[in-house]
Amino acid sequence: MEPELVKYRVEDGVAVMELSNPPANAYSYAMFRQLDDAILRARMDDSVHVVVVTGAGDRFFCAGADIAMLEKATPDFKYYFCLHANETLLRLENTPKLVIAAINGHCVGGGLEVALACDLRIAREGAGKVGLPEVALGVLPGTGGTQRLTRLVGRSRALELMIQGATMTICEAQAAGLISSIVSGPSFWPQVMATARSYCPPNKAARAVGAIKRAVHGGADLPVESGLALERELQQRLFTSEDAREGLAAFLARRTPEFKGR
Repeated sequence: MEPELVKYRVEDGVAVMELSNPPANAYSYAMFRQLDDAILRARMDDSVHVVVVTGAGDRFFCAGADIAMLEKATPDFKYYFCLHANETLLRLENTPKLVIAAINGHCVGGGLEVALACDLRIAREGAGKVGLPEVALGVLPGTGGTQRLTRLVGRSRALELMIQGATMTICEAQAAGLISSIVSGPSFWPQVMATARSYCPPNKAARAVGAIKRAVHGGADLPVESGLALERELQQRLFTSEDAREGLAAFLARRTPEFKGR
């Protein structure tokens, strides 16, 4: 029986996906197949409003691909492995639910590429190193790093970070724009879950959050007219939702809205 490499649970509207492959939570094709399945489970579950991706233990979020596995693999396997990894992270990125990377330890190589496919990146203070050191192996960041890092921090800075292959501290990564927020050690996980729940009903209209995400990701590389068309279509769908009716009614009644995620 295949080991459980992605542990999945749902808590109060939040789906937690824990990458679990000690000691470094390095990923394999088997792990990404399980991650792919977990993403689909969360996407199709109406009770899930937010997704949190984290690593098992307190030393590594994820150290990237299993190098020993890649060293033995055929070129064809490596190509399809990278292709499937790309498809899996695109599925995560395209899911209209907020995704938070809870960076609890070292987040390097493919591990950072997983985090970059998430919408928010919350890191534990002093968790470890962050970076894309693939150039030292004679390869490039091949799980979306060249594309997502560039879109996040700009061409010049992304190129510099990747060709140097240097790793940063959590604080340096935040200054570079890779980390959304930093939380001190003892309160890290409670704060991550509190943040995740703050985007769930009744606090937030989760469908609106998801639509904003789809508008941003789907429209960023389109001509502005096409992006506006996408925005209008998503807005029209929201206008027919219970949460939009509740939000407008609450505003007019000067009360706090009670969203239901519908």
